[in-house]
Amino acid sequence: MSTAQEKKSQYLTFDLDGEVFAIEVSKVREILDFTEVTCVPQMPMYMRGVINLRGSVVPVIDMRSKFGLATVDDTVDTCIIIVEVQIDNETSVVGALVDSVQEVLDIEESQVEPPPRMGSRMNSEFLHGMGKHDERFIMMLNIDKVFSSEEIAEVEQSRVEQSEDMSVG
Repeated sequence: MSTAQEKKSQYLTFDLDGEVFAIEVSKVREILDFTEVTCVPQMPMYMRGVINLRGSVVPVIDMRSKFGLATVDDTVDTCIIIVEVQIDNETSVVGALVDSVQEVLDIEESQVEPPPRMGSRMNSEFLHGMGKHDERFIMMLNIDKVFSSEEIAEVEQSRVEQSEDMSVG
């Protein structure tokens, strides 16, 4: 197969703590400027809360907290990436809070290497691989593995409860 026919995939890149991460564009529904997030009691530390997205309650996960990075104050660049995650053949919509969104890149399969086995600050299960673009490494997330089925069930339960609360009040 010639280089011209090599499979390319599009990835949305974003910043977390000075590192570049990427999610497959096919998993991204939309990108929102930071908006008010309603806190939900007794949720894991990484769950920032929920937002109302055109009448739907969407849980928002603080990706810094999820990956064990230091939390920082939100800035004008802070964004919520609305993604679809596939867990146990179920599709869930989740907001991923990130420091800033950068750009969409076409990355060829040959530019992606397997994730490192050690030395990474985050669980390597979360990584699809390490991409390279302009001499910089990009951590390619497997967004479906970032959240366990138990975490999604917990988030979905809070979403249902918040939805019921919003329709009552």
